[in-house]
Amino acid sequence: MPTTLPVPIEFSLPEGWRSAPPDEVGAPGVAFIALHEHPDDGFTANITADGDFRPDGATLADMGDESLDRLREAGAESVVVTSRRDLGSEASPGLAQRLTLSAVGAGVRRDLVQSQVYLAVLDEKDPHRRAVIRLILTSTAAQEEDVLGDFQAFLRTVSLDTGAEA
Repeated sequence: MPTTLPVPIEFSLPEGWRSAPPDEVGAPGVAFIALHEHPDDGFTANITADGDFRPDGATLADMGDESLDRLREAGAESVVVTSRRDLGSEASPGLAQRLTLSAVGAGVRRDLVQSQVYLAVLDEKDPHRRAVIRLILTSTAAQEEDVLGDFQAFLRTVSLDTGAEA
């Protein structure tokens, strides 16, 4: 069953991407998934969104490390953080990290790359109360260069959905 995001967001998908029901494409733990129209050697690049309320003291870097653990628990091998940097401001913090990994899907081992972005949404009245949105691009290493610009364009459109009409 797909999850829901802790806070509503809005965004636009770049050309060449289509949304899909998470349960139907084998991604039941995410709130949203978009698939690229051109698979690479049987693997379809995808953008996912998930998130949760995080009242604990975990930093965004801690959450990035938790992501590594989840990938390893799911059977990924050779999971390596190749870059990590802080984004945003104290009032609107974020983290970006790039991972390389090896995983088996449909009986085939593939070298994959993930670009992960963590966005924290702090409660104005209580900054220790926060929601964290995680946006992830997963692609083959060979296709990364072709889809990374699309992911960056997608990220530029992400905003909180306040329910107000423009």
